[in-house]
Amino acid sequence: MKRSANRLIMAGSALAFVASLVNAGQDLITVEDLNPFTHVVRIPAGADLSSIRFEQAKLVKVPTRYRSVENARYCEELAFRDPGGSLYCPYATFEGATPAYEITYSYDGPAMASDEFGGKQFTFVAYFRPEDFSAATRKMLEKTAARSDVAAVFHLTSSREPERRVVIDEANSRFCEGNYVDGAWQRKDTQCNEIVKYKAVTSPSEYVTIRIGLSGMEQAVTATAEASGRR
Repeated sequence: MKRSANRLIMAGSALAFVASLVNAGQDLITVEDLNPFTHVVRIPAGADLSSIRFEQAKLVKVPTRYRSVENARYCEELAFRDPGGSLYCPYATFEGATPAYEITYSYDGPAMASDEFGGKQFTFVAYFRPEDFSAATRKMLEKTAARSDVAAVFHLTSSREPERRVVIDEANSRFCEGNYVDGAWQRKDTQCNEIVKYKAVTSPSEYVTIRIGLSGMEQAVTATAEASGRR
């Protein structure tokens, strides 16, 4: 009961905030269309691609729009009165929820420095529209089907494209010797002038791009069904 009351209080605060924006005028409203159905994810290049494993498919709802409402005067006043109270500036919401199948995969990768437990298993997800699947596949997804049967519906490809980046050109740069004193860099020779030059290089990306598509059989069945529907 207490948790429900807290949720009602938070919801009431959010609505009161939006109402104050409307009353104050000068609202800046931004609406952005989202595309959750890209079927493309990026994982660290150090990941073990052979460990990628299908986990589950479940029906969810995903937003298709992002709305941001901001009133500059109100937010400035709120931040001045209570720096911690600017959480809702701007106030953002997700809209246009639409049904989607959330496809989850797991993989092994290098532990993150920020993870105190040193976990090495991670997940990534992709979203498909229900109409992306054949009627037989949708029926299978609605039931408790074998993991291997559901996994066979999808086909994964990976690529690690080279990318251009700007780095320091050490061969043509000059650096001055020095030390950090009280957190500030101080040169040994005050007359030394550093010259830092940059160059563009092409190197393998730090991420692997994973594309989650439908298997050839599923594509054929879906295409046939679509063609029959147009007749």
